[in-house]
Amino acid sequence: MMTRRLIIAAAAVLAVSAARASAQGSQTEATSKDGSIVVAQTWTRATPNGARVAGGFLTVTNKGAVVDRLIGGSAAISGRIEIHEMSISDGVMKMRELPTGLEIKPGQTVELKPGGYHIMLMDLKQAAVEGGQVAGTLVFEKAGTVEIVYAVRALGGATGQKRAP
Repeated sequence: MMTRRLIIAAAAVLAVSAARASAQGSQTEATSKDGSIVVAQTWTRATPNGARVAGGFLTVTNKGAVVDRLIGGSAAISGRIEIHEMSISDGVMKMRELPTGLEIKPGQTVELKPGGYHIMLMDLKQAAVEGGQVAGTLVFEKAGTVEIVYAVRALGGATGQKRAP
């Protein structure tokens, strides 16, 4: 099962990142058309040529009056995206797709970061290049589509920030 191996490999990469990570990304914000959802600090790590998956990290704030749910999206460099959760239970790292998406309650800010909730950019069509940007969308159950841009940070960076020269 090649897909399972890819997911396990991606989980291992994210687990290493989680041990050192505190996600910080771009400082730009994107807002849903109705103003209820604000997405900020969007970033991903550079990927080596031939990589099939990458992680997407960001914060989502629900400024609306009702529960909303992040249910999907797209990225220019990937064939599809999935919403995932990573956890460690009894010393074993587990990563799973959230098939019904990620709930965001009114007034709540949720951080998608290495080692926790995150976006999986699957079936990469090309590498994410450090210093570049990746256009994408996020789809919310009630707020609809929000256009975003992931800042591409250093591959080995502990927080996804660019390394000092």
